[in-house]
Amino acid sequence: MRIDVILPTFNRELLLERALDSLFAAERPDGLDVQVIVVDNASTDGTRALVLAQMNRFGGRLHYLFEPTPGKPHALNAGIAATQGDLIGLIDDDEEIAPDWFRVIWRQFAAEPDLDFIGGKCLPRWGAQRPDWLGNHYLGVIGWVDPGPQRQLMDGSYQGMLMGGNAVVRRRTLEAVGSYSSELSRTGTRLLGCEDEDMYHRVLEHGARGVYVPELVIFHYVPEERLSKKYFRSWCFWRGVSQGVMDRHRPDSVPYFLGVPRYQVGRAARGVTHIVGRAVRLSHRTPADAFADELACWDLAGFFWGKHAYRRRVRQRPSTSPEPVARRRIA
Repeated sequence: MRIDVILPTFNRELLLERALDSLFAAERPDGLDVQVIVVDNASTDGTRALVLAQMNRFGGRLHYLFEPTPGKPHALNAGIAATQGDLIGLIDDDEEIAPDWFRVIWRQFAAEPDLDFIGGKCLPRWGAQRPDWLGNHYLGVIGWVDPGPQRQLMDGSYQGMLMGGNAVVRRRTLEAVGSYSSELSRTGTRLLGCEDEDMYHRVLEHGARGVYVPELVIFHYVPEERLSKKYFRSWCFWRGVSQGVMDRHRPDSVPYFLGVPRYQVGRAARGVTHIVGRAVRLSHRTPADAFADELACWDLAGFFWGKHAYRRRVRQRPSTSPEPVARRRIA
Protein backbone atom coordinates (compact mmCIF):
# COMPACT_ATOMS: atom_id res chain seq x y z
CA MET A 1 0.00 0.00 0.00
CA ARG A 2 1.33 3.45 -0.93
CA ILE A 3 0.25 6.88 0.28
CA ASP A 4 1.22 10.14 -1.41
CA VAL A 5 0.88 12.99 1.09
CA ILE A 6 0.15 16.23 -0.75
CA LEU A 7 1.21 19.37 1.07
CA PRO A 8 0.29 22.61 -0.75
CA THR A 9 2.12 25.69 0.47
CA PHE A 10 2.46 29.41 -0.12
CA ASN A 11 5.05 31.59 1.61
CA ARG A 12 5.11 29.69 4.88
CA GLU A 13 8.70 28.52 4.99
CA LEU A 14 8.99 28.32 8.77
CA LEU A 15 5.67 26.54 9.30
CA LEU A 16 6.38 24.21 6.38
CA GLU A 17 9.61 23.14 8.04
CA ARG A 18 7.69 22.07 11.15
CA ALA A 19 5.20 20.15 9.01
CA LEU A 20 8.03 18.33 7.24
CA ASP A 21 9.72 17.56 10.58
CA SER A 22 6.52 15.92 11.80
CA LEU A 23 6.18 13.86 8.62
CA PHE A 24 9.79 12.72 8.89
CA ALA A 25 9.51 11.81 12.58
CA ALA A 26 6.22 9.90 12.33
CA GLU A 27 6.33 6.11 12.54
CA ARG A 28 5.96 4.40 9.15
CA PRO A 29 4.48 0.87 9.18
CA ASP A 30 6.33 -1.76 7.15
CA GLY A 31 3.30 -2.31 4.93
CA LEU A 32 2.94 1.35 3.91
CA ASP A 33 5.12 3.14 1.35
CA VAL A 34 5.08 6.86 2.20
CA GLN A 35 5.82 9.61 -0.32
CA VAL A 36 5.52 13.37 0.40
CA ILE A 37 4.89 15.95 -2.34
CA VAL A 38 5.22 19.63 -1.49
CA VAL A 39 3.29 21.70 -4.04
CA ASP A 40 4.79 25.19 -4.07
CA ASN A 41 1.93 27.51 -5.10
CA ALA A 42 4.20 30.28 -6.45
CA SER A 43 5.92 31.12 -3.16
CA THR A 44 8.42 33.97 -3.09
CA ASP A 45 10.21 32.99 0.13
CA GLY A 46 12.68 30.19 0.70
CA THR A 47 10.19 27.35 0.21
CA ARG A 48 11.95 25.74 -2.75
CA ALA A 49 15.38 25.84 -1.11
CA LEU A 50 13.95 24.39 2.09
CA VAL A 51 12.36 21.42 0.34
CA LEU A 52 15.42 20.69 -1.79
CA ALA A 53 17.62 20.82 1.31
CA GLN A 54 15.37 18.29 3.08
CA MET A 55 15.37 15.71 0.29
CA ASN A 56 18.46 13.79 1.39
CA ARG A 57 17.04 13.41 4.88
CA PHE A 58 13.86 11.85 3.49
CA GLY A 59 15.83 9.33 1.41
CA GLY A 60 13.98 9.84 -1.86
CA ARG A 61 10.50 10.09 -0.30
CA LEU A 62 10.22 13.89 -0.50
CA HIS A 63 9.37 15.60 -3.80
CA TYR A 64 8.96 19.19 -4.97
CA LEU A 65 6.38 20.46 -7.48
CA PHE A 66 5.87 24.08 -8.56
CA GLU A 67 2.31 25.20 -9.40
CA PRO A 68 2.25 28.79 -10.77
CA THR A 69 -1.53 29.31 -10.78
CA PRO A 70 -2.56 30.88 -7.44
CA GLY A 71 -5.15 29.06 -5.34
CA LYS A 72 -5.16 25.94 -3.21
CA PRO A 73 -7.45 23.96 -5.57
CA HIS A 74 -4.90 24.41 -8.36
CA ALA A 75 -2.13 23.17 -6.07
CA LEU A 76 -4.18 20.16 -4.98
CA ASN A 77 -5.12 19.22 -8.55
CA ALA A 78 -1.51 19.48 -9.69
CA GLY A 79 -0.33 17.37 -6.77
CA ILE A 80 -2.92 14.64 -7.33
CA ALA A 81 -2.09 14.49 -11.04
CA ALA A 82 1.63 14.12 -10.33
CA THR A 83 1.32 11.17 -7.93
CA GLN A 84 0.62 7.47 -8.26
CA GLY A 85 -0.18 6.20 -4.77
CA ASP A 86 -3.17 4.03 -3.84
CA LEU A 87 -4.02 6.62 -1.18
CA ILE A 88 -3.86 10.42 -1.27
CA GLY A 89 -3.16 12.10 2.07
CA LEU A 90 -4.04 15.77 2.49
CA ILE A 91 -2.56 18.11 5.08
CA ASP A 92 -1.81 21.85 5.18
CA ASP A 93 1.49 23.66 5.57
CA ASP A 94 0.56 25.04 9.00
CA GLU A 95 -0.05 21.60 10.50
CA GLU A 96 1.92 18.84 12.20
CA ILE A 97 0.81 15.23 12.16
CA ALA A 98 0.66 13.07 15.28
CA PRO A 99 3.46 10.47 15.59
CA ASP A 100 1.08 7.58 14.84
CA TRP A 101 -0.70 9.27 11.88
CA PHE A 102 0.65 6.84 9.26
CA ARG A 103 0.02 3.79 11.43
CA VAL A 104 -3.62 4.79 11.93
CA ILE A 105 -4.03 5.19 8.15
CA TRP A 106 -2.43 1.84 7.40
CA ARG A 107 -4.53 0.07 10.02
CA GLN A 108 -7.82 1.52 8.74
CA PHE A 109 -7.34 0.83 5.04
CA ALA A 110 -5.68 -2.56 5.51
CA ALA A 111 -8.62 -3.73 7.64
CA GLU A 112 -11.35 -2.35 5.33
CA PRO A 113 -10.66 -2.74 1.59
CA ASP A 114 -14.03 -1.15 0.77
CA LEU A 115 -13.20 2.03 2.69
CA ASP A 116 -12.90 5.06 0.38
CA PHE A 117 -11.85 7.87 2.71
CA ILE A 118 -11.18 8.79 6.32
CA GLY A 119 -10.97 12.05 8.28
CA GLY A 120 -9.89 12.90 11.80
CA LYS A 121 -9.31 15.57 14.42
CA CYS A 122 -7.67 18.96 13.86
CA LEU A 123 -6.53 20.30 17.24
CA PRO A 124 -5.15 23.81 17.84
CA ARG A 125 -1.54 24.67 18.52
CA TRP A 126 -1.94 28.14 19.95
CA GLY A 127 0.29 30.98 18.77
CA ALA A 128 -1.26 33.36 21.32
CA GLN A 129 -3.62 33.25 24.29
CA ARG A 130 -7.14 32.14 23.51
CA PRO A 131 -9.49 35.19 23.80
CA ASP A 132 -12.47 35.13 26.16
CA TRP A 133 -14.90 35.76 23.29
CA LEU A 134 -13.89 32.50 21.62
CA GLY A 135 -16.20 29.91 23.12
CA ASN A 136 -17.34 26.70 21.44
CA HIS A 137 -18.91 28.47 18.46
CA TYR A 138 -17.33 28.90 15.04
CA LEU A 139 -14.21 26.92 15.88
CA GLY A 140 -13.86 26.05 12.20
CA VAL A 141 -12.57 29.59 11.64
CA ILE A 142 -9.27 28.52 13.20
CA GLY A 143 -9.41 24.96 11.87
CA TRP A 144 -10.36 23.36 15.18
CA VAL A 145 -12.29 20.17 14.44
CA ASP A 146 -13.08 17.61 17.13
CA PRO A 147 -16.23 15.52 16.53
CA GLY A 148 -15.53 13.47 19.64
CA PRO A 149 -13.98 10.17 20.77
CA GLN A 150 -16.24 7.79 18.85
CA ARG A 151 -15.73 6.48 15.34
CA GLN A 152 -18.54 7.73 13.07
CA LEU A 153 -19.74 6.96 9.58
CA MET A 154 -19.33 10.03 7.37
CA ASP A 155 -22.58 10.11 5.44
CA GLY A 156 -25.59 12.39 5.06
CA SER A 157 -26.29 12.24 8.80
CA TYR A 158 -22.74 13.15 9.85
CA GLN A 159 -22.66 16.55 11.56
CA GLY A 160 -19.31 17.59 10.08
CA MET A 161 -17.45 17.16 6.81
CA LEU A 162 -14.16 15.87 5.43
CA MET A 163 -11.61 18.59 6.22
CA GLY A 164 -8.84 18.88 3.65
CA GLY A 165 -6.30 19.52 6.41
CA ASN A 166 -6.58 15.96 7.71
CA ALA A 167 -7.97 13.58 5.12
CA VAL A 168 -6.98 10.41 3.28
CA VAL A 169 -8.84 9.41 0.11
CA ARG A 170 -8.39 6.50 -2.24
CA ARG A 171 -7.06 7.60 -5.62
CA ARG A 172 -9.82 5.73 -7.44
CA THR A 173 -12.39 7.87 -5.65
CA LEU A 174 -10.74 11.18 -6.56
CA GLU A 175 -10.32 10.08 -10.17
CA ALA A 176 -14.02 9.20 -10.31
CA VAL A 177 -15.36 12.51 -8.92
CA GLY A 178 -12.99 14.90 -10.70
CA SER A 179 -10.80 17.81 -9.72
CA TYR A 180 -11.16 20.39 -6.97
CA SER A 181 -13.23 23.43 -7.93
CA SER A 182 -11.19 26.58 -8.54
CA GLU A 183 -14.36 28.71 -8.37
CA LEU A 184 -14.15 28.39 -4.61
CA SER A 185 -10.49 29.35 -4.34
CA ARG A 186 -9.23 32.25 -2.24
CA THR A 187 -8.24 35.33 -4.24
CA GLY A 188 -6.16 38.04 -2.59
CA THR A 189 -7.88 39.22 0.58
CA ARG A 190 -11.12 37.44 -0.26
CA LEU A 191 -11.32 34.44 2.04
CA LEU A 192 -13.26 32.24 -0.32
CA GLY A 193 -12.96 28.57 0.38
CA CYS A 194 -15.23 25.54 0.74
CA GLU A 195 -13.39 23.58 -1.95
CA ASP A 196 -13.17 20.83 0.68
CA GLU A 197 -16.90 20.98 1.38
CA ASP A 198 -17.70 20.89 -2.33
CA MET A 199 -15.45 17.86 -2.80
CA TYR A 200 -16.98 16.13 0.24
CA HIS A 201 -20.49 16.46 -1.20
CA ARG A 202 -19.34 15.13 -4.57
CA VAL A 203 -17.61 12.16 -2.93
CA LEU A 204 -20.80 11.31 -1.05
CA GLU A 205 -22.90 11.70 -4.20
CA HIS A 206 -20.56 9.21 -5.85
CA GLY A 207 -21.50 6.70 -3.16
CA ALA A 208 -18.10 6.57 -1.48
CA ARG A 209 -17.84 5.13 2.03
CA GLY A 210 -15.94 7.09 4.64
CA VAL A 211 -15.48 7.23 8.40
CA TYR A 212 -14.34 9.71 10.99
CA VAL A 213 -11.42 8.16 12.88
CA PRO A 214 -10.77 9.93 16.22
CA GLU A 215 -7.22 8.55 16.42
CA LEU A 216 -6.25 10.34 13.18
CA VAL A 217 -4.91 13.58 14.65
CA ILE A 218 -3.12 16.67 13.35
CA PHE A 219 -2.16 19.85 15.19
CA HIS A 220 -3.03 23.12 13.46
CA TYR A 221 -1.09 26.29 14.22
CA VAL A 222 -3.30 29.26 15.15
CA PRO A 223 -1.35 32.53 14.77
CA GLU A 224 -2.14 35.62 16.82
CA GLU A 225 -3.51 37.52 13.81
CA ARG A 226 -6.30 34.98 13.40
CA LEU A 227 -7.41 35.41 17.01
CA SER A 228 -9.09 38.72 16.26
CA LYS A 229 -12.74 39.59 15.81
CA LYS A 230 -11.93 41.25 12.50
CA TYR A 231 -10.56 37.99 11.11
CA PHE A 232 -13.54 35.99 12.39
CA ARG A 233 -15.99 38.44 10.80
CA SER A 234 -14.19 38.32 7.46
CA TRP A 235 -13.88 34.52 7.52
CA CYS A 236 -17.57 34.01 8.30
CA PHE A 237 -18.67 36.45 5.62
CA TRP A 238 -16.54 34.83 2.92
CA ARG A 239 -17.44 31.34 4.06
CA GLY A 240 -21.05 32.44 3.59
CA VAL A 241 -20.21 33.74 0.10
CA SER A 242 -18.59 30.39 -0.78
CA GLN A 243 -21.60 28.45 0.46
CA GLY A 244 -23.91 30.73 -1.50
CA VAL A 245 -21.91 30.08 -4.67
CA MET A 246 -22.07 26.33 -4.05
CA ASP A 247 -25.80 26.54 -3.38
CA ARG A 248 -26.42 27.80 -6.91
CA HIS A 249 -25.37 24.40 -8.22
CA ARG A 250 -26.20 22.16 -5.28
CA PRO A 251 -29.17 23.45 -3.23
CA ASP A 252 -29.80 21.86 0.13
CA SER A 253 -32.88 19.71 0.81
CA VAL A 254 -34.28 22.15 3.39
CA PRO A 255 -36.91 24.94 3.30
CA TYR A 256 -35.65 28.24 1.83
CA PHE A 257 -36.55 31.89 2.36
CA LEU A 258 -35.42 34.45 -0.25
CA GLY A 259 -32.97 31.90 -1.64
CA VAL A 260 -31.35 31.23 1.74
CA PRO A 261 -31.87 28.12 3.90
CA ARG A 262 -34.55 29.03 6.43
CA TYR A 263 -32.57 27.69 9.39
CA GLN A 264 -29.76 30.12 8.56
CA VAL A 265 -32.20 33.03 8.46
CA GLY A 266 -33.65 31.90 11.80
CA ARG A 267 -30.21 31.68 13.41
CA ALA A 268 -29.34 35.20 12.29
CA ALA A 269 -32.75 36.50 13.41
CA ARG A 270 -32.21 35.03 16.88
CA GLY A 271 -28.79 36.66 16.93
CA VAL A 272 -30.28 40.05 16.10
CA THR A 273 -32.89 39.56 18.84
CA HIS A 274 -30.14 38.89 21.37
CA ILE A 275 -28.13 41.90 20.15
CA VAL A 276 -31.15 44.19 20.54
CA GLY A 277 -31.93 42.66 23.93
CA ARG A 278 -28.43 43.43 25.17
CA ALA A 279 -28.73 46.99 23.89
CA VAL A 280 -31.84 47.58 26.01
CA ARG A 281 -30.49 45.46 28.88
CA LEU A 282 -33.10 42.73 28.47
CA SER A 283 -30.63 40.02 27.56
CA HIS A 284 -27.48 38.85 29.30
CA ARG A 285 -25.06 36.82 27.17
CA THR A 286 -21.48 35.72 27.71
CA PRO A 287 -18.86 37.40 25.49
CA ALA A 288 -18.59 34.18 23.47
CA ASP A 289 -22.35 33.86 22.93
CA ALA A 290 -22.65 37.56 22.10
CA PHE A 291 -19.99 37.35 19.42
CA ALA A 292 -21.55 34.18 17.99
CA ASP A 293 -24.81 36.14 17.58
CA GLU A 294 -22.95 38.68 15.47
CA LEU A 295 -21.15 36.05 13.39
CA ALA A 296 -24.47 34.43 12.48
CA CYS A 297 -25.40 37.72 10.80
CA TRP A 298 -22.11 37.84 8.88
CA ASP A 299 -22.76 34.25 7.74
CA LEU A 300 -26.20 35.18 6.45
CA ALA A 301 -24.99 38.34 4.70
CA GLY A 302 -22.23 36.41 2.94
CA PHE A 303 -24.53 33.60 1.85
CA PHE A 304 -27.09 36.04 0.43
CA TRP A 305 -24.43 37.92 -1.54
CA GLY A 306 -22.77 34.72 -2.73
CA LYS A 307 -26.09 33.27 -3.86
CA HIS A 308 -27.52 36.33 -5.60
CA ALA A 309 -24.77 38.83 -6.41
CA TYR A 310 -21.19 37.53 -6.26
CA ARG A 311 -19.38 37.00 -9.56
CA ARG A 312 -15.78 36.12 -10.29
CA ARG A 313 -13.81 37.09 -13.36
CA VAL A 314 -13.25 33.41 -14.06
CA ARG A 315 -16.52 31.58 -13.72
CA GLN A 316 -16.11 27.86 -13.35
CA ARG A 317 -18.90 25.64 -12.24
CA PRO A 318 -17.76 23.20 -9.53
CA SER A 319 -16.66 20.09 -11.40
CA THR A 320 -19.07 17.16 -11.42
CA SER A 321 -17.03 14.99 -13.79
CA PRO A 322 -13.35 14.13 -14.11
CA GLU A 323 -11.34 17.10 -15.38
CA PRO A 324 -7.87 16.26 -16.67
CA VAL A 325 -4.89 18.07 -15.16
CA ALA A 326 -1.66 18.08 -17.10
CA ARG A 327 0.91 15.87 -15.43
CA ARG A 328 4.23 17.49 -14.55
CA ARG A 329 7.39 15.88 -13.36
CA ILE A 330 8.13 16.21 -9.64
CA ALA A 331 11.64 16.73 -8.33
